Amino acid sequence: MFSPAFVSEKKQSGKSLSQSEIEFIVNGYTAGTIFDNEMTIWLKAVFDHGMNHEETLNYTQSMLNSGAHLDFSHLPGYVIDKHSTGGVGDKISLILGPLLAACNCYVPMLSGRGLGHTQGTIDKLETIPGYRVSLSLSEFQQMVQDVGISIMEQTEEICPADRKIYALRDVTDTVASFPLICGSIMSKKIAEGIQGLVLDIKVGNGAFINTLSKAKELGILLNNVGELYGINVSTSFTDMNQPLGNSIGLWCEVMESIECLNGTGPDDVMRVVYHLGKEALKIAGIDNPEEQLRIAISDGSAIDKFMQMVKAHGGSLESLDNPETHKPLFCQEVCAETEGYISFINTFALGKAVVHIGGGRLHKEDILDPTVGIILHKKVGDSVYEGEPLLEYFCSDKDKFKSGKLYFKETIQIKSKLSAPIELIYR
Repeated sequence: MFSPAFVSEKKQSGKSLSQSEIEFIVNGYTAGTIFDNEMTIWLKAVFDHGMNHEETLNYTQSMLNSGAHLDFSHLPGYVIDKHSTGGVGDKISLILGPLLAACNCYVPMLSGRGLGHTQGTIDKLETIPGYRVSLSLSEFQQMVQDVGISIMEQTEEICPADRKIYALRDVTDTVASFPLICGSIMSKKIAEGIQGLVLDIKVGNGAFINTLSKAKELGILLNNVGELYGINVSTSFTDMNQPLGNSIGLWCEVMESIECLNGTGPDDVMRVVYHLGKEALKIAGIDNPEEQLRIAISDGSAIDKFMQMVKAHGGSLESLDNPETHKPLFCQEVCAETEGYISFINTFALGKAVVHIGGGRLHKEDILDPTVGIILHKKVGDSVYEGEPLLEYFCSDKDKFKSGKLYFKETIQIKSKLSAPIELIYR
């Protein structure tokens, strides 16, 4: 019989773990016989020493087998999902999911909460009054069939191991590990019963992966696992050297997502949405993919799908018509101290700022403030004059608001000459 200490020490020594040892750790933590402190030691050992290909496959399988597997093979359309490795201001799932459903796809989407310095899709959806993020399997399946899309969190029935481990990784600085990322992503996606998966791997100073070469390494790993389980995977690499869109946070990102679905959202967000959407519809075998996507935005069918989903989940449609549903009590502008051009944005620092003013978790039990967020007035390449607002940040906790200004020092750099433009989508 193994012990948590034995398995962790074996990994700490750089040795490979057997399938039974990995199952012991995953199943024990899921069942509650292995505790947070013991699991943290194991996670840090994996973070420090990695896993080989066989270990990663065994870890993914253990996560997958911790819960139920869904079957959507009876549906008359293509079943597909999208996943991002995480970024700042990344609200693509809220837009692309309904958009694909409006293009006759079925989208069963199990999403996560905030992870590290990034904000989670589930946390954002939970700011919609009444929106239920936890459904039974039968409810989830019926909703996907009736509406075309459902976005919920993984439950005790689907990948319960990932649900627990994901939360612990968030507060133990063990996020940016390829085996842990692969196991988390692919176990959920395989369990969904999908036919196709579009992966958006973020690259840059606001992502968990800084370089394109490392991103491609992860992409190969995720593709290989997907293929083993019969999933058609399309991988894209998009930039995260500045936040995506103009809003970073929780409720404010829901509002910006609605703008995008109405055809009035920021250009950078929509470029990524259309790029990933085209890849998804190509996998699904739908002709003229870009045209179909643009029609679904322009004729209102995409925003209709979003509203149908919110209503089906019990969410308040009236709240979505009122941006001040979650009005922050405190708001502060950060202004330029010189004139010139925005040359660099410390995206990681902005993501951490949102966490520290109440939009993310420093401890597993933390309760989030839905009003938290940042609105960017300037992006890389924009001109700015002295005293002009660069961003504004807001929340409803007085103490966190007062300390907030500490997190914005030198997050935006200004130079006298215009820098080369950022490449949003890496070819």
